Amino acid sequence: QVQFVESGGGLVQTGGSLRLSCEASGRTFSTSVVGWFRQAPGKEREFVAAITWTGGNRRYADSVKGRFTISRDNAKNTVYLQMDSLKAEDTAVYYCAARLGPDIVVITPTRYEYWGQGTQVTVSA
Repeated sequence: QVQFVESGGGLVQTGGSLRLSCEASGRTFSTSVVGWFRQAPGKEREFVAAITWTGGNRRYADSVKGRFTISRDNAKNTVYLQMDSLKAEDTAVYYCAARLGPDIVVITPTRYEYWGQGTQVTVSA
């Protein structure tokens, strides 16, 4: 089982940067694919980025490609999401999630078994 504590959210101006952290507990973390998702008010939860066990494969939503970077440090049981050139449309609650199983990137939220509590990111225009 994996449990998460997310941090790093906050209020930032357009064009600014934030780094989200997702610290996990549980011995299966190092063999979990981890993803970041976000949900804005009135919208469905959407995929942002994901990374495989070893970090060798990463995938991004088209809307964040070139601006966001996902990384992980298995020694620290932590996954990061570096967010640069933030836009107002990035405003949402951001969640990290983990799934056990094959080491392949999955973008469908329902295929992730473990979720963090979420952290709010607000980008002012």
